[in-house]
Amino acid sequence: MKLFTFVFVFLCSTPLLADTVFEIPRSTVVELQETKTDRVYPLFIKLPRSYHSEVKRKYPVIYLTDAWYSFQIVSGATRFPMNSGVMEEAIIVGISYAKGSRGSASRIRDYTPIKADSWKLETGNADGHISFFKDTVFPHIESHYRASSTQRTFVGNSLGGLLGTYILFTQPDMFSSYIIGSPSLWFNDSYLLSESVKTPASPVRLYLSVGSLERPEYGQSQDMVAGANALADKLNDYKYPNLDLKFSVIEGARHATAFPTTVIQGLDWLYGK
Repeated sequence: MKLFTFVFVFLCSTPLLADTVFEIPRSTVVELQETKTDRVYPLFIKLPRSYHSEVKRKYPVIYLTDAWYSFQIVSGATRFPMNSGVMEEAIIVGISYAKGSRGSASRIRDYTPIKADSWKLETGNADGHISFFKDTVFPHIESHYRASSTQRTFVGNSLGGLLGTYILFTQPDMFSSYIIGSPSLWFNDSYLLSESVKTPASPVRLYLSVGSLERPEYGQSQDMVAGANALADKLNDYKYPNLDLKFSVIEGARHATAFPTTVIQGLDWLYGK
């Protein structure tokens, strides 16, 4: 009888195993084809909690690179502030890597602005990836959802931050705001830092951030702090019209750990009430 009671209590207090898959609420995945190359990129899309009740409302859109990494972080980090009203609600869109490609190969190809002969993997397709954003991603999101075409935020970290900096320099009005974390400005001998900057037609906000330990003396392969400082100095010296820049150094953060703080602090700066 004691054994029966023990087994009964154990079974009642232990969760039953089931084939249940965890899903992020109000999220879906669509696949979009890049017309010039036929590459297919999955998009992870999450709608705000009020989306189906406030049917006349349009929402800003937060576009994320490296979606497999960034989408879960941003979804979780914004859930409470957006649901509780201390942060403006937004549609979250994560652009993932090309199907059939390894993530590292896809991002190195698509996030780098020019070809670098010293790299084993393909580089230099940033212009093609930017065209994919403009010609395919934006039209899909803005035709299928109540998404703003004027309130777009770019979020990129590391090589994604390099891509964001390149867009900011060459086509700044693609996005109304940018969150650039630990940008890999060292790419190809830091060539991008010597490039000219195009003046935006409308106001642009930029949250730039880097971890304080992203330096060789702390085991990092590149000095990301120097690169981020150089970018901030370049934009300040340029007296960039219409630019609202906030630069933050995250104490105690390395390259692998800085992004979650970067993105939530950046989104709070841009969307916090």
